[in-house]
Amino acid sequence: MKKIVDLIIEELKPAFTGCGYDEKFIRVTLSNRPDLCEYQCNGAMAAAKAYKKKPIDIANELVEQLKDSSMFSEINAVMPGFINIRLNPEYLAGYVNRMASDEKYGLEEAKDPETIIVDYGGANVAKPLHVGHLRAAVIGESIKRICRYMGHKTIGDVHLGDWGLQMGLIIEELHDRQPELVYFDETFQGEYPEEAPFTISELEEIYPTASAKAKEKTEAGEAFKERAQEATFKLQNGYKPYRAIWNHIMNVSLADLKKNYDNLKVYFDLWKGESDAQPYIPGLINDLIEKGLAYESEGALVVDVAQEGDAKEYPPCIVRKSDGASLYATSDLATIIEREKEYQPERYIYVVDKRQELHFVQVFRVAKKAGIVKEDTQMIFLGFGTMNSKEGGPFKTRDGGVMRLEQLIRDINGEVYKKIQEKQKVPENEMECTAEIIGLAPLKYGDLSNQATKDYVFAVERFISFEGNTGPHIQYMIVRIKSILEKYEELKGKDAERQPIRPAQSVSEKELQLELCRFGEIIETAFAETAPHKICQYMADLADAFNNFYLENKIIAEEDACKQASFISLITLTKEILDTCMDLLGMESPEHM
Repeated sequence: MKKIVDLIIEELKPAFTGCGYDEKFIRVTLSNRPDLCEYQCNGAMAAAKAYKKKPIDIANELVEQLKDSSMFSEINAVMPGFINIRLNPEYLAGYVNRMASDEKYGLEEAKDPETIIVDYGGANVAKPLHVGHLRAAVIGESIKRICRYMGHKTIGDVHLGDWGLQMGLIIEELHDRQPELVYFDETFQGEYPEEAPFTISELEEIYPTASAKAKEKTEAGEAFKERAQEATFKLQNGYKPYRAIWNHIMNVSLADLKKNYDNLKVYFDLWKGESDAQPYIPGLINDLIEKGLAYESEGALVVDVAQEGDAKEYPPCIVRKSDGASLYATSDLATIIEREKEYQPERYIYVVDKRQELHFVQVFRVAKKAGIVKEDTQMIFLGFGTMNSKEGGPFKTRDGGVMRLEQLIRDINGEVYKKIQEKQKVPENEMECTAEIIGLAPLKYGDLSNQATKDYVFAVERFISFEGNTGPHIQYMIVRIKSILEKYEELKGKDAERQPIRPAQSVSEKELQLELCRFGEIIETAFAETAPHKICQYMADLADAFNNFYLENKIIAEEDACKQASFISLITLTKEILDTCMDLLGMESPEHM
């Protein structure tokens, strides 16, 4: 189905060409003054300069041509040259009914589906997820779902931090604690144990202890850091005992990470990490040298990325340090080589902290300069801002540490559980599950309703509210519709046939239909701009339009059966579209609230 804006443009084309004006000047937008009109065309304003006429004169000519159109109930020219439009309720109802019977509610899927890699998550193994990991997970999951809904083959990759000094630190701290382990016995010849010599809790305590040791400005601290660097070198060069420890670290960490991501309803297709890119690094370095792109600078190997017309200075990208070690840029470039080999994506989307922008500009430019990706491959860096507490800084635990993500989820679920108990509208056997479903909404909607690039304050009390522009409020609207539909089913039976939606006969009825019509346009925009917050705003507008309609109409008490059946079809479509939007954001609604 075509978007309703596109259909309005098609209706306007014969008028423009018939009056001698190029159709390229047609511009139709949703009105920001619904008291005056529903849609507005400013094509006369755009054409006035080209045709050396007053905009209002052009607008009047066009309106005269369109006055008998069955699409419009009103079309007027207003100063200085705008064309104000109201849709005919019968035309609008016809469009909404076609939406209701369409699998994706009028959304036109991509005509040429792309393969898209969404790189998000970015957790480090051996460390627990904390609140700083929330935005990458929530935003990336939503973008992945939006891309898929548009019809693209979309692959989500967690891209773990699993290859670096942190591994050497863990190995050496484990060595200090349990020197008797077979991994540290150079004479050991057998098979290494399948069971890890540590639990996830122990592992999460080992790393910060080791990290603190290595940072000590003492002889012992320097010695420990050197040992860790040596252990990292041996691991990366295939030393069998350390590879066995690394496998234990990965297995224990991945089980915990998957559990925590599952709790967030965040699911990855690939659980790859920096380690997977390592085999491609030697070939990458050789290729950059052979193509004359990489050169030595102060002992390091670098590639220039500055381009003519840059508004600011971009330093060269370092691909190999003076000591021969690779860096994050090297690993990221090698990862792109691997992805090109396995998936040949037309688009990459990286969901990463916005402070990493320079790094990714460098990586993207080297990838194109070296021919790793095609010149027309879209490489999008979606840098997100920081989620702060209402005190203004990052979320902390009571003792001042970084708050673990599972603790934040537990705290929010607890607060929601209290609210549910107070309202006493949820069956006791559903309370815990309902609290978990509702508890995700403040976290996800609170994050996604903000433009990704901006910092925002997560105020628990505000975001768990069932009123205002919040996730729980939208869930509440969906639950309200579910309740009405259940009552209607009790009255009419489960097999009551869905009736057509009638032409609107009130302002609130028409406004709800107009909001429903915007669905396809909103999803297309959210995809094109990698902007989930557009969907949040649409959900809020649609929920408000439903609420206004609900308050003005006694749906279950309506005596006119045809009118009632139309209302039921209208709110059923509203629920389906709200549910779809919720799913695109990685949320759902409970049965009761």
